Amino acid sequence: MGHLPRMRLPFFHVIASYEYMLLPLVGCFGVMEGAGGGIADGGGSSPVNKWANDLWRIYQFYLDKSTPHATYRWTGTLVTVAMYALRVYYVEGFYVVSYGLGIYMLNLLIGFLSPLVDPEIEVTDGPLLPTKGSDEFKPFIRRLPEFKFWHSMTRAFCIAFMMTFFPMFDVPVFWPILLFYWIVLFILTMRRQISHMIKYKYIPFSMGKQRYGDKRSSATSNGPRVD
Repeated sequence: MGHLPRMRLPFFHVIASYEYMLLPLVGCFGVMEGAGGGIADGGGSSPVNKWANDLWRIYQFYLDKSTPHATYRWTGTLVTVAMYALRVYYVEGFYVVSYGLGIYMLNLLIGFLSPLVDPEIEVTDGPLLPTKGSDEFKPFIRRLPEFKFWHSMTRAFCIAFMMTFFPMFDVPVFWPILLFYWIVLFILTMRRQISHMIKYKYIPFSMGKQRYGDKRSSATSNGPRVD
């Protein structure tokens, strides 16, 4: 039998085919976003529902207890990321899963760096971003809080790690194309985000309210002395 001729598709047509194929995959990383509420609020008196409800309450209990421990939470996430990277490197596959995970991480990062009220879209009478030094101090309020950002990121890496044990998700692709396209997408997205920060003069991190205690103490020490 002769070899079948190879079909040479334009670069962006190949990328578009990957995008349509990855839409369900990217969505599965956030599929558990509202599942917990359904379990906790769902009725039914079957043993399976009761067991799932109790398991979800235990999970939510420890999740709430981990809220103030940001260092330990992110350390565990870094360990999870390292385990996933070693798993993909060891099996030399699941590049489509990694690409979908990267797109989802980029989406989370944009929400983490964006303000809750976008001055470019919404007009409100409430507190906005300070644009001058004389404006009243207003802490930066994120569209995606740090805890939800951590939770969504950790859950996505756990789901992606479990998917590497199912060969059906190991779709053969030319991974340098996906890597190049993700890098281009990351650069364009960050460029747009930085331009938005410069335009509306905000930094996505709250450094705390400025204190003037040192100035008052120095002014008192340098004031006129009365004998």
